[in-house]
Amino acid sequence: MTDLSALSSLPDDFLWGAATAAYQIEGAAAADGRAPSIWDTFARTPGRVANGDTGDTACDHYHRWPEDIALMRRLGLGAYRFSIAWPRVVPHADDRVNPAGLDFYDRLVDGLLAAGIRPFPTLYHWDLPQAQQDRGGWPERATAERFAEYTAAVAARLGDRVTDWATLNEPLCSAWIGHLDGAMAPGLTDLTAAVRASYHLHLGHGLAVRVLRETVRGARIGLVNNLSPVRPATDSEADRAAAVRADGHVNRWWLDPVLGRGYPHDMREVYGVDLPERDGDLDLIAAPLDWLGLNYYFRQIVTADPTGPAPYFRQVPGPNPEHTAMPWEVHAPGLEELLLRLTREYGARRIYVTENGSAYRDTVAPDGTVHDPERTAFLERHLAACARATAQGAPLAGYFAWSLLDNFEWAYGYDKRFGLVHVDYPTQRRTIKTSGHRYAELITTHRGR
Repeated sequence: MTDLSALSSLPDDFLWGAATAAYQIEGAAAADGRAPSIWDTFARTPGRVANGDTGDTACDHYHRWPEDIALMRRLGLGAYRFSIAWPRVVPHADDRVNPAGLDFYDRLVDGLLAAGIRPFPTLYHWDLPQAQQDRGGWPERATAERFAEYTAAVAARLGDRVTDWATLNEPLCSAWIGHLDGAMAPGLTDLTAAVRASYHLHLGHGLAVRVLRETVRGARIGLVNNLSPVRPATDSEADRAAAVRADGHVNRWWLDPVLGRGYPHDMREVYGVDLPERDGDLDLIAAPLDWLGLNYYFRQIVTADPTGPAPYFRQVPGPNPEHTAMPWEVHAPGLEELLLRLTREYGARRIYVTENGSAYRDTVAPDGTVHDPERTAFLERHLAACARATAQGAPLAGYFAWSLLDNFEWAYGYDKRFGLVHVDYPTQRRTIKTSGHRYAELITTHRGR
């Protein structure tokens, strides 16, 4: 077991939470006026998702949310990070708000508050309404403007009770994996579309920040990025240059413009795509934030790939033999490194680890318990990394484990399980795993010190 005495460096008011996303857990894909998202379309495209899985039912959280809040209370969570499904709120191309969609989040927020759990909604976690994709999607400026309108509708309904907001989750995945690599919805492989999407995602973020500031008194607003430390595979000049490009692609492109530095000039040259800039956009994109969200899963070891597509690098396996079922290298020091980089290089004043977790092949024992020692160790090591970073001055205010529940894991379908709580999908039975019990123990110990 990891020595967690260093957790004493975490602040007394440290926020302990868990995270989920709408399409991954809600199910009820056609309930109460919800229309298809790009992920419904993507999942129904043969060959896109493992086993042909879809999020139609997922964890049925839409109907089972009171049971799930009870699980959060058993774990001792102080906060719950969830996402709001845009296709529930503004389902169709006529842009009319669907009150029944907002009603669900009304009930959820009230239930969380009654349980003493702070709601941390994310406005966009990849489920663009298919109606908006049909009108051009994120490569078009109009999508950013419609995102602001959707934000206004959500803020008007929930802003009297919700203070903590995230605009976007992992825009890198939406732009690069969804529009450049084609491995996520909408499944494009178009560099120009990907770069334009990245820009309009940032613009939508900036417009949403403005709406939230105008609508929600005392709003605390952040943006969630998935970041990775980058290392060259060798000390060759080509690999070192590839590592600089990789850092630009996965880190600097997503941090610099939001934090007032503009888009990195070296990456503009690498992509060779003109940004659809208008006067005033960069100021909007760099609207001041109250916190930064960090999602961390793995570091990247890269080598030059001059014959491949821009940005001309590819990942190679890391030297650590320990991997999760994804399979991603387990490297807890990378979390400490990123927290310190956000602090020292970018001047972050408040950071949340908004996702951190691991997939392993869980087995339900004959007595119904789920023992997951690898995930438990992963959790402990990464919390220890958080504590080390805090001891060195990182303004870390909280940690959200990914994920509360086993769920639909995007293109991996239901094969990969990240949850602190096991879900038996045929019966929807929930069982807290050993890792969940350990997390609850750590939370209790920290609060009682």
